[in-house]
Amino acid sequence: MNSHVPGTSKTKTAGPVPALDAVSACWLKSLDRIERTTVADPAIRVMQRGIRALPLGGMRDLLRGRPLGHPLHPVLVQVPIGCWLSAAVVEVLPGAQHAATTLTGVGLVGVAPAAIAGWADWADLPPEQARVGLAHVASNAAAVTCYALSLTARLRGRTAKGRLWSLAGLAAVAVTGALGGHVAYRQAVGAHPAS
Repeated sequence: MNSHVPGTSKTKTAGPVPALDAVSACWLKSLDRIERTTVADPAIRVMQRGIRALPLGGMRDLLRGRPLGHPLHPVLVQVPIGCWLSAAVVEVLPGAQHAATTLTGVGLVGVAPAAIAGWADWADLPPEQARVGLAHVASNAAAVTCYALSLTARLRGRTAKGRLWSLAGLAAVAVTGALGGHVAYRQAVGAHPAS
């Protein structure tokens, strides 16, 4: 609930907003630091050139989502994210361990197409976005590793360990989603121009 404080031009908000503001400021400051850090630029340029040099032909336009009019990567990430979030929900239900294991595995399979489309987009990003994109890749790798370890534990009957790895993976997914959202919205990387 907002209430105007008389004699001021500021609106006072009830609740723990100062704490949220502090976390937000810290997050944005960290992202600004990533955007300005040039240490990975030589590797980024080599990787981007390598991806652009792949003989993909018309597949490049498909991977970048030109037929849709917007990038394909955000559409494809719904499979792993949806599966892993659903696994977290169903595993609190009695007798749903098989469903959680299946969802974890399907999420891992869904990573490959999403990653390929993401790399196709990343190859043409300017330096500031490419730097944050590389952090996005690193957090994706952490999430995939956690979920692979979770699936391995689950298949070996170590359900509690599988749950812990899933929770760690879900935390990494939250970070990678925030990084991807930063690139797409705050840095305003949108649809590729139609050709």
